[in-house]
Amino acid sequence: MFTLENKKALVTGATGGIGGAIVHALHQAGAHVVASGSNQEKLDHLIGGMGDNIFAIACNLAALETTPALVEAAEEKLGGLDILICNAGVTKDNLALRMKDEEWNQVIDVNLTASFKLARAAMKGMLKRRQGRIIFITSVVGHTGNPGQANYCASKAGLAGMAKSLAQEVASRGITVNCIAPGFIETAMTAQLNDEQKARINQNIPLGRMGLAGDVAAGALFLASGEAAYITGHTLHVNGGLFMA
Repeated sequence: MFTLENKKALVTGATGGIGGAIVHALHQAGAHVVASGSNQEKLDHLIGGMGDNIFAIACNLAALETTPALVEAAEEKLGGLDILICNAGVTKDNLALRMKDEEWNQVIDVNLTASFKLARAAMKGMLKRRQGRIIFITSVVGHTGNPGQANYCASKAGLAGMAKSLAQEVASRGITVNCIAPGFIETAMTAQLNDEQKARINQNIPLGRMGLAGDVAAGALFLASGEAAYITGHTLHVNGGLFMA
């Protein structure tokens, strides 16, 4: 169950906690994987020791004009592309009245626009092969909002809406487009919170704890698999009950 044997996958934002977990999950399920991020050294460290059929390609998604070339490079390295997982994201938090245009644009460009460009480039080959999986990693705050993150919340909500539109456009060719919206996940970012902050967060989570990167990776593995062939335009919420859609 949930095998990805010989499937070809590209994962962006691979050097983060969630991205790295997704790369490992897909590779362990038999996929040939290109892990992408902005830092080649971190990518090489990530894939070191993982064996065959795992590759690293550095790409700065903020350089929007070159973003589609990442898909081309992955297809060349893998011999095609069956799975695209857009996980890369940045934050530039500020209250709306103080938010600079650059802070808004940088987050929208990397989180939303780059994801669209990658999906558009990947769909070309998927349409020809009449199969494919596109998965956007969004966030619980794209559904709930969060003070000081108007740009980030807009970008993540935009991914969910975009996924529904793309899903309807490509469904007849066997391509599914879905989202995963993580809640609070134990990563390097949440590790910076103090015990009091963590306790306050956990009080609002029905399951009483933060999730693990592997919880998100398990969702990605499912949505990328053949068992999820009849699921499209959907957002899978992985948040311990913090937000119930």
